[in-house]
Amino acid sequence: MHHSPSITWVGLIPGLNELPVHVANAILIALIIVIMVLLGTRKIRNGNLEDLIIPEAKFSLQNLLETMVEAILKLISDTLGSDVARDFLFIIGASIFFILFSNLSGLIPGFTPPTDNLNTTAACALTVFFLTHYFGWKEHGVKYLKQFVGPFLWLSPLMIPIEIIGHLARPMSLSLRLFGNIMGDHLVAAIFFMLCPILVPVPIAFLGLFVAIVQTFVFTLLSLAYFEGAISHNH
Repeated sequence: MHHSPSITWVGLIPGLNELPVHVANAILIALIIVIMVLLGTRKIRNGNLEDLIIPEAKFSLQNLLETMVEAILKLISDTLGSDVARDFLFIIGASIFFILFSNLSGLIPGFTPPTDNLNTTAACALTVFFLTHYFGWKEHGVKYLKQFVGPFLWLSPLMIPIEIIGHLARPMSLSLRLFGNIMGDHLVAAIFFMLCPILVPVPIAFLGLFVAIVQTFVFTLLSLAYFEGAISHNH
């Protein structure tokens, strides 16, 4: 059962306080990410060539965002190939930023992580599901349907139901795994905080940080595996 704190930041924002908590928090997280990106890229958008080539000497939001984007591009390149890495940056990058920030928001009092609600995780998983088949069809055309038939035509009555069930299980697996782990971590943290509000929250916060990063990484790797299977030319 979903547990929401009695006082939340979104409850204080007109408009958002009229929406379901997970929807309001998801919108707030998305707005925070957009503001961070606008602030971090403001020098680049000014068109100064020196700002595009020479990194800032000290730590800045721009350096942080550039490092994260470079790491995401490398991860995609290592999995799918450098020639298509930028084509998948929008979905993989958006998923990483949204899921990571959503997971981490549960560590901040007054925030309820959107990812501890099945509606949010299902939306993320279904986005990956539909884009998987979009990119597969875009890469192979009608030949993409051959994977559902199997290696031999006479096996198709057996293979088609198996393949359909396997593909439909993917968004279910993605959404339930992310939802279950984040909800469980949030619930455990709330219980321990009520039992011992002074010392226990510190190690629980580190555990929550670990879970937030790992679950983002797992969702990303599984998404990349599905995309790789869809666009691969290996049989």
